[in-house]
Amino acid sequence: MGRWAGIFILGWALGWANPGSARAEAVDLELVLAVDISGSIDDEEAALQRQGYINAITDPKVLATIRAGRRGRVAMTYVEWAGDHHQQVIADWAVIHDQASAAAFAAEIGRRPLKVAFWTSISAAMDFAMSRLAASPHQSRRRVIDISGDGANNNGETVLPARRRVLKAGVTINGLPIINGRPSRYGMMPIPDLDRYYRECVIGGQGAFLVVANGFADFARAIRRKMILEIAGRAPAPVARLVPASISGRKPGDCLDGEWKLQWDLEDM
Repeated sequence: MGRWAGIFILGWALGWANPGSARAEAVDLELVLAVDISGSIDDEEAALQRQGYINAITDPKVLATIRAGRRGRVAMTYVEWAGDHHQQVIADWAVIHDQASAAAFAAEIGRRPLKVAFWTSISAAMDFAMSRLAASPHQSRRRVIDISGDGANNNGETVLPARRRVLKAGVTINGLPIINGRPSRYGMMPIPDLDRYYRECVIGGQGAFLVVANGFADFARAIRRKMILEIAGRAPAPVARLVPASISGRKPGDCLDGEWKLQWDLEDM
């Protein structure tokens, strides 16, 4: 049995065995909201991210977009991730179809304490998101992993093999890179071209796109726009680049920006 066949069977079994799992429904979209909570994000920024998702999920235009779908409902789960040792389900699968269901899901996100962890493993976030899709009791024609974050992969498996597994399973990956020019709490600067990294190394699959947040204060706007496009199944029109070219030393197509940068940062300490 292949690796992913085993994960999907296990996830299916766990989803049905869990007494608290959601009742199976046919929906327009199964969406994993995978949110970076790594050490480069401070407590205030983590709170801004959370509130941005809460506001977007309950936004009238987002709800109107959901209701405009063929079935008028989408299934969502919200997870937070950092290094390959840290992935946490904050709000499990729920079907959003009206203000009450959106408010209940948003309240579940807000109820859990914030817990920042070390490193950034987008690859592990992808694998964990796939396990959550496997555990979903719902059925849909579209399955999407929505990855938001302020840094490149620097821990665990490199990002490209994980992305290939996701795309092979027919799942789309969309991205929300947070362009942020300030140092982390550990004094490390972010890579200067995170939107390019997300475009080349993270997103993929049918209709994949990214929406850029220009700092954490812009996150609420960006995630609201992204969720409307995601639910509607539309990609935004291309925009001009917002940040400078790649960091020095990058090999085109290797997608190891985060790994190289971490090595240089550690050498400079």
